[in-house]
Order: sequence, then structure tokens, then C-alpha cells
Amino acid sequence: MRIALISTPFVATPPRGYGGTELVVADLADGLVARGHQVTVFGTGDSHTTARHEWLYERAQWPPQPAAELQHSAWALHQIARAARRGRPYDVVHAHTAPVLACARLLRPRPVLVYTIHHERDETLSAFYRAFPRVHYVAISADQAAREEPLPRLSVVHHGLSAARYACRPTPQSFACFVGRFAPAKAPHLAIDAAAAAGLRIRIAGSVHPTDREYGATVVAPRLRLPHVEYLGGIGIEQKAPLLRDARVTLVPLQWEEPFGLVMIEAMLSGCPVVAFPRGSAPELIEPGVTGFLVRDVQEMAELIRIGGPLDRFDRVRCRARAIERFSRTQMVDGYERVYARACARAALDARRTTRSAGRTRRAPAVGSAA
Repeated sequence: MRIALISTPFVATPPRGYGGTELVVADLADGLVARGHQVTVFGTGDSHTTARHEWLYERAQWPPQPAAELQHSAWALHQIARAARRGRPYDVVHAHTAPVLACARLLRPRPVLVYTIHHERDETLSAFYRAFPRVHYVAISADQAAREEPLPRLSVVHHGLSAARYACRPTPQSFACFVGRFAPAKAPHLAIDAAAAAGLRIRIAGSVHPTDREYGATVVAPRLRLPHVEYLGGIGIEQKAPLLRDARVTLVPLQWEEPFGLVMIEAMLSGCPVVAFPRGSAPELIEPGVTGFLVRDVQEMAELIRIGGPLDRFDRVRCRARAIERFSRTQMVDGYERVYARACARAALDARRTTRSAGRTRRAPAVGSAA
């Protein structure tokens, strides 16, 4: 199958540092290529996977700008249309950036279009999606799908990552960690507070996006200077993998309905238990006692993670094995292959119906003629 993956123009695929969507696209590309598919990734020039790459922007366009996203999307579809005119059409166009949906209307014939929803419920985007009922949408968790606008063609495929990227240490060190955006929704300050209450050191990795500068300056920054906190800054996979391998626990004190939470499965694949508040996808991803625990508040989080508590008996090898069963790259590729097959079958059915309808129209007698 010939597959076009349209990533974002904001971060390299895979990312050097921050970038969850782009990491998923990279692993999906590599997994599809390993299955024998012909894959092209439309990303940025500083991207690298085993797939073929095309790009408009030589380097990642950060911070995100709508104009760059629109230009990138239109350009990618132009390249896809050129390939079709040259007799090399793509069987599926799988987009990870929303402007593709609108721009694809200009292509004739329209491609078989799959779109993964990577964000929380957004009323503006939900209204936008209603305008494209023929697109095959993919939610990244059942919780996200349940909160989204009802869409006629919607599947759920959990993210999956290459387990080889992560290592497991049966006996961890005695520190907690937090990895993620410094945003109120992610609440790193609560992770710091929980570690303090438990008497644990905590290593914090992440950075503040422009929209969260006030929160970062007034809530997070003072806590980063506390004696039990080690601030690592923004990190890439080279630093993240050993951090999760060695950490006693990964803290995820969610203050929003998390659509997935990639760091949770990265921790699980490292054998590191995830202790999270039960928001969004967390109850769907975490198997209590096997890959982590769900807690109601900071006090309960602190009690669970302290030395001498339940984590002392946690089986990290079992955690990694279960994470590989549920969240490996193989599982994700399986899910998307099923989506692609359904999308192509539906497109073929729609085409046959259109052909039959056109034939009936041509055979119909003109008004006023003899039957």
C-alpha cells in the first residue's frame, strides 16, 4: 500500500526534544515500512525515519503559526496530487494536522483521507470536523472519542512506541520524576508537592510554552528552587529513556481530560509505574497494580509513592511486559492497518455507488419524451 503521512511543520519527525505527535508519526512510519508499505512522510527537512521524506520547510517552524501549518498542508497535498497525475497515486493520505481536511477538497479525485485527532475537545475544531463527514477519523483513546463530536467514521487506535527505545531496571533509584509541559493542565507543581510530602527527591523535565508563562513564573519557578527538586530543562529521548528507567515513579497529576498522555506509556515501557489522577485517558491506560496506580489527590499520591509504601513491591519487569502487549509500535501499526483497509473498502464502495447512480441518470428518459 502507498501511504502518505502528513506530519506537522512545527517539530522534526521524530522530535529532538518536545513533540509527542511527531514521535508517534515517526514510529508509525517506521512500523509501516517494516510491514512492506511504501510510505512518504511530509514533515520538515530535519526529520528522519526509514520512510521517504518530502518537505517544504527545511527546519521545524517553532513556535507554531497557523500560516506555516496551512502552507505546509497545501504544499503536501499539491505533491500528493502531482504523484497521482504521474500515475503513482497514494492509496491513503493520513493527516496529523487539521488544515489538510479543508485543502483536500480541492483535489480531484479526492484522496482516501484518514485523520488522527491528537487534541482535547475543542469546540471550534469539533464544528470544523462536522464539515468533513467522509474523512475517516481516529481518536487516540476511548475517553477522547466519547468526548468528541459524534462522527460517522470514527475509530480508536491507541498510540504505540518502539519498545527497543526504552530499557527496564528491576530495582529503581529512589527519586520520582515528572516529564511534560509546564502548564496548569499538566500540574508539575502538584508533582513537586507530592514528592515533598513523601520525602522523595524529584527530577523535573519540561518547559513553559508562551501561553503558560505566568503560571510558569509564579507557580512552577519558585518550586524548582526547592532543595528536593532537580530541574533538567527540556529533554529529548536520549535523556528521557534513562530518566524513566531509573525513576521510582512517574507522577501525572492531571488537571484536565488528557486525550492520551504519551509519557505514561513511555514510563510503562521502561517498567516505571505511573501514578496519576483519574482524568481523561488515565483510567483507560493504567492497570492498577500492574502498570501504575490511580489516586484522588496529592495526599494520596504522596502516601502511595513514599519509601516503604506499595511501590516497594512493584514488579517493573511485569509492567514493561504488559506495556509492550498494549502499547508497542506493533499494536499501533496493526490498528492503523485496519483503519486503512476499512477506509479503502468504503471508498471503493462509494465509487461503485456513484458509478451506478450516474448510469441510471444517463438512462433516464428526457422530460416529455415517450417512455
